Amino acid sequence: MGIHLHGWEEEKLTQVLTAFLKSLQPTGTPHNLPRSGAVQFVGRANELHQLHTQLQQNNCLAITAIQGMGGIGKTELALQYAIAHLSDYPGGICWLRALEPDIGTQIVNFARSQLDLTPPDGLELPDQVAYCWRNWHPGNVLIVLDNVIDYEAIVSYLPPQDSRFKVLLTSRLYLGRSLHYLQLDVLPPEAALDLLRAIAGEERINHQLTEAQQLAEWLGYLPLGLELTGRYLASKPDLDLITLQQRLNDKRLAARALVRQESMTATHESVAAAFELSWQDSKMSDAARQLGYLLCLFALAPIHWQWVEQCLPDWDAEDLEDCRDLGLVNRSLLQRVEPGIYKLHQLIREFLQTKLTQFEQADEFKRSLCRVMVAIAQTLPQTPTKAQIQTLTPALPHLQEVATALKVWISDDSLIWPYVGLSRFYEGQGAYAQSLPWHKKCCEVVQERLGEEHPAVATSLNNLAALYASQGRYREAEPLYIQALDLSRQILGEEHPDVASSLNNLAGLYDSQGRYSEAEPLYIQALDLRRQILGEEHPAVATSLNNLAGLYYSQGRYREAEPLYLEALNILFNRLGENHPNTQTVWQNFVTFIRQVIESGQTHILSDHPAVQQVLTQLQSEGDSSSDRPSP
Repeated sequence: MGIHLHGWEEEKLTQVLTAFLKSLQPTGTPHNLPRSGAVQFVGRANELHQLHTQLQQNNCLAITAIQGMGGIGKTELALQYAIAHLSDYPGGICWLRALEPDIGTQIVNFARSQLDLTPPDGLELPDQVAYCWRNWHPGNVLIVLDNVIDYEAIVSYLPPQDSRFKVLLTSRLYLGRSLHYLQLDVLPPEAALDLLRAIAGEERINHQLTEAQQLAEWLGYLPLGLELTGRYLASKPDLDLITLQQRLNDKRLAARALVRQESMTATHESVAAAFELSWQDSKMSDAARQLGYLLCLFALAPIHWQWVEQCLPDWDAEDLEDCRDLGLVNRSLLQRVEPGIYKLHQLIREFLQTKLTQFEQADEFKRSLCRVMVAIAQTLPQTPTKAQIQTLTPALPHLQEVATALKVWISDDSLIWPYVGLSRFYEGQGAYAQSLPWHKKCCEVVQERLGEEHPAVATSLNNLAALYASQGRYREAEPLYIQALDLSRQILGEEHPDVASSLNNLAGLYDSQGRYSEAEPLYIQALDLRRQILGEEHPAVATSLNNLAGLYYSQGRYREAEPLYLEALNILFNRLGENHPNTQTVWQNFVTFIRQVIESGQTHILSDHPAVQQVLTQLQSEGDSSSDRPSP
């Protein structure tokens, strides 16, 4: 009786059953759509229909770009389309921020969080992305890339040539002839009035209809300008539209960032004037304006409020919240994305940056932002965990902004840290190609600022060499390691921990290539130097002992390797404890060493040390895996 399955592996059967049971659970379309900030979405019904038609063409890969000037509503149209057609894309809707340089990381993060996909360890970022596309959930899929400014920068991350994948781009620019375009124009006049009615009140607009029509025309029927002006009206119930129009006429602003580009329709003049109108509101405090100056220094990405508080530690928390909520959010100069997270619209950010030149404390704010981002970068260890990478991810675009646009305001003592943090972020995910430019930039910036003979230069050279070494690019790594060692000796003298580290790094490079005769004296020098400077019981001494033991093990010099492993373990047990990652690593090296001695038939050369005999006995006992854990 019963069902018998022959020839099935247990693991395979478990996978099939898990997938079947999961398919029985009611699920919606997986997505990561941002929240819409629109009060009312009007005047875009035809565009929504046209967009859906273009995306449903049976091409190998349907790609449509919504093109139009800044503030015209490209992002909102894409978002409203995605919301309206969730059920048409059961395979998921993935929203990507194209202005951030880590498109591949965003795709992998979506696949992890929304699709339960886990790329195998050891893959570089492009291969992780390819794995995600191959294993994506079945059904039609919509990929949205918002705010594309460089098509070549994203094309390598696009889905494969498969008709079930639909790609939707938004951009202010013409991205090339290979794409299908939906040219987004300004709102029709009646839709513009409907938007004003929704925000400022239907009765008020209808009562002053002629003036409202003139106002909408003056604003160029641009959604962002209409919304800002409508909110300004809503905040001033006694203000008539004639007076408002006069104020707008008086507050024209010629800002380079808001000047119409030849490739775009309409103008930015009315939007700039609307920004200026809100900015010069007599009820807006100077403190709120100062907050705006700080916010425009962040990258064009969501801003966590805790970072703002850290930039302004002397400000009262409640006063700062009032500046945010009453001064900026209520005037639509700042958008609340979700609890504790805010963002500036691109044009508003540009507008504020033109104002920043008139702010006397601008340099102080820039230094504060650099200080906060440096502190965040310093939290990322040399080998970050997935959780640590995920924690840093929201700060990534702002860290990049500091490392590029604000590098002048990074202090000398902290100069390397934004670049170190960025390189570790990518290197920790196997994205070596993304890590390399930051290593190189670090070397360039440090040498330019601090000169050729500075310890930070040696550090940056060591880091770049380590990246090359981890990729097996030994010929490129070796001269950098040697240069770093010579520089450290020249600047710091022979007896310095950094010199010992450089010796150890160069020895490790030779060790990796099997150049044991060159590696051994360097390992010994590093060990002796660390003992002399740091003392016999320092964990760095244990590291040197472990490395030298590994060298002897690789050469079959087992009698010399054993006491070094034991000494290293003794230090680590006493100083770091049994469960520390460094202790665990050296213990596993020691166990591997004993196993190799057994396999080579040379157990007679092992000492009678209790730890040696314990591991030996355990490994020789069939089925006993207790040697996988250190024993004090």
